[in-house]
Amino acid sequence: MLQMVIATVLMMVLFFGLGFILNMLMKTTWFPLYAYIALIIGVVIYGYMGSASFLSSGDSFTVVDIVPAIGGFVGAVLSGSAIKALRTRGFKMF
Repeated sequence: MLQMVIATVLMMVLFFGLGFILNMLMKTTWFPLYAYIALIIGVVIYGYMGSASFLSSGDSFTVVDIVPAIGGFVGAVLSGSAIKALRTRGFKMF
């Protein structure tokens, strides 16, 4: 349980940081969110079509897999919101 909480916080911080940097460099507010959604769709498709052992377990994704993914999604959304708030207040990044 503790490892899941730590992984969730780490995923949130990781995607917030990456999203914030990408937002500053690419000057698009919601690109990291779209990239995260594309990454998750790719992982799900690979998980269902990738290997036979992945499907033979019966339950492919558990709560321990989904909760950190939701934390990463929250981090991507927060990075877009932070950049948007900074831009409306007059801060210019690069």
